[in-house]
Amino acid sequence: MKQLMDGARRRAVLVGGAVAVLVAAGLGTWATDTWPFDGKDTYCWGAWKEDSGPDFLSGEAVDEDNASRTSEETAPAPGRQRGRCTVALHSERTSSDGGKVVEKTEVTVDYGPAPESAARRMEWIGGHLGDRAMPLPDGLPGVSDGRSGLLVLPKGCDTRDGRPTAVTLDSTAESVYSDSTMPGDAGLGGSQSVARLLVAAANRAMEKAGCAPDKPLEVVSPVLTLPEGRETFFTRACRIKGLELGKEAEDLAYQVGPVTRDLQSCSVRQTRGDGRYFDALMVTQPRLSALFDGATGSKAPARGWRGTGVFADTYKVVRADCAGRPLTVLMLAPSLHETTPYFATFTNAVARRVGCAPVAPGGSDR
Repeated sequence: MKQLMDGARRRAVLVGGAVAVLVAAGLGTWATDTWPFDGKDTYCWGAWKEDSGPDFLSGEAVDEDNASRTSEETAPAPGRQRGRCTVALHSERTSSDGGKVVEKTEVTVDYGPAPESAARRMEWIGGHLGDRAMPLPDGLPGVSDGRSGLLVLPKGCDTRDGRPTAVTLDSTAESVYSDSTMPGDAGLGGSQSVARLLVAAANRAMEKAGCAPDKPLEVVSPVLTLPEGRETFFTRACRIKGLELGKEAEDLAYQVGPVTRDLQSCSVRQTRGDGRYFDALMVTQPRLSALFDGATGSKAPARGWRGTGVFADTYKVVRADCAGRPLTVLMLAPSLHETTPYFATFTNAVARRVGCAPVAPGGSDR
């Protein structure tokens, strides 16, 4: 009898140990089909779950014989303030003419500080906040455009040198034919879905990094829609007086982004090849403004300008006081274009709109 009882105890211990191992496996090896509770895979440190809404996470996305979904992750930690997770879809099919078509989708989330190099940081900021990006709702300092997003985390997650930490989401999708490659839809589900994916990943990343706020971040209200579509027939970009581009406008298109007190953008692109002519951006939202800290110089960028700034080969940035909080204006443009007059025009136009004194020379308070 004693031997039977001892054997039962040993089996109980083994079963308990096996459950603990399964739980640990569920928490640490979510990239496989071994999630022990409901058979659903989870991704990005447990922030996202298979069949939770967006197409790229659905079971249908990998139903075909030649389809697969794989993932990789590196979680942030209190001693490692960087993290990345990637979800990739791969499938093959035969086109109507009998050729092979490879479909590729990749969704990547990065957790980490704004780039240290000023030039890289300006490109990173403009790449996420400009073009078609619209502000996140509910006071969240970030943006979403349906294909990507950025969220600046609370100050408690800042690096030791004071740079804010952010979570970004980026996606690519393409169909590769024998003679060409076509862009596709990553299946993120639109701006509202991207906002939720972004916030969910941010909450889990902050938990891993040891800087999570007492109350998790959440998206409740809808993301704003773009005020207007892409415009290809124009002389005045983004309806801003002074941004008349003359004959050059014939080969250009512009996109008006948000026009709020916290954020405004105007993007002008080449119609052939979608190359950048210029991206102009105004930021006054405090946590978004903090992304520029330490990268706007210590003196005026040129004679007659108010505040501090830098005029570099590929970007121009200026920061000035506006009713007690910083107003930061950025323009990204290839060095082959002379854009200083456009930058001055945009800077004074946005300053005037939000009720601030002119920043560039030649401006008027009226």
